[in-house]
Amino acid sequence: MSKLPPPLNNLPLPIIAAPLFIVSNPKLVIAQCISGVVGSMPALNARPAEQLEEWLIEITEALAVWNKAHPEKPAAPFAINQIVHKSNDRLAHDMAMCVKYKVPIIITSLGAREDINAAAHSYGGVVLHDIINNKHARKAIEKGADGLIAVAAGAGGHAGVKSPFALIQEIRQWFDGPIALSGAIATGDAVLAAQAMGADFGYIGSAFIATEEARASDAYKQAIVDGNSDDIVYSNLFTGVHGNYLAPSIRNAGMDPDNLPQGDVKTMNFATGEGAKAKAWKDIWGCGQGIGGVDKVQPTATFVARLKREYVAARARVNARQYATDAA
Repeated sequence: MSKLPPPLNNLPLPIIAAPLFIVSNPKLVIAQCISGVVGSMPALNARPAEQLEEWLIEITEALAVWNKAHPEKPAAPFAINQIVHKSNDRLAHDMAMCVKYKVPIIITSLGAREDINAAAHSYGGVVLHDIINNKHARKAIEKGADGLIAVAAGAGGHAGVKSPFALIQEIRQWFDGPIALSGAIATGDAVLAAQAMGADFGYIGSAFIATEEARASDAYKQAIVDGNSDDIVYSNLFTGVHGNYLAPSIRNAGMDPDNLPQGDVKTMNFATGEGAKAKAWKDIWGCGQGIGGVDKVQPTATFVARLKREYVAARARVNARQYATDAA
């Protein structure tokens, strides 16, 4: 694994919670951080734009209070996701708020820009950039990103098609900085597997939708609990860019998930899906293939505690097997 810069070093757990469009909110982010994982949310979830400052104050103050009361168990840092695409007319405002409140981690998606990276670096922030292939990974680092989020096959929302084995292998041939792996990760075992293949962190999104703090409908949460990888549909109909979605939500919108037409990014908002027949994220629910490991809606703290138990148990199993091999 790579040498990690602050604030990514010394995390309680090697897990970053993915920013979930519409679903993530300060309540969820705070719960994630005090439970020991990096919490995150998209800046665009704060609407109107002025609400972002209120949310940043809420998060920073809540974490400061927690850290003062629990010096032996400080909260993990939090991250804000910025959609770096021409359709996002709020980017300058939202980034200025992140600079003002010195957001520890910036997650950039749908485009890499040197000025955004420089803005984060001006106060000591770290930038992680979403990528789906090795080519995009190189461009992101060349433009100043500190680390990468490798979005492999099976990830929720806008996702790539690369095997995580191939994607991490190719990136590690030239990059020794921070990497988080995204794609069907919903258990502590999977987090350890991500590290075994060369990533530093597991990047978990869909499983956090089925938590009490998440701003998702009860039907959305229950669909994740009831579903598995067979219920995930990969389509570009809803935003013009291929992504993974829950089949039940497509049926509820009056469409056949097995016979969807092609989408056209030119007629839609790349980031939000505005312009589609059924609105992405609100009507059509983004979701990854790892939901077979989610069996109930529960508090974030309870879910993270389970992840920790699974991660520790998985490490113990690996160590025991290694010991048996060495002793043989």
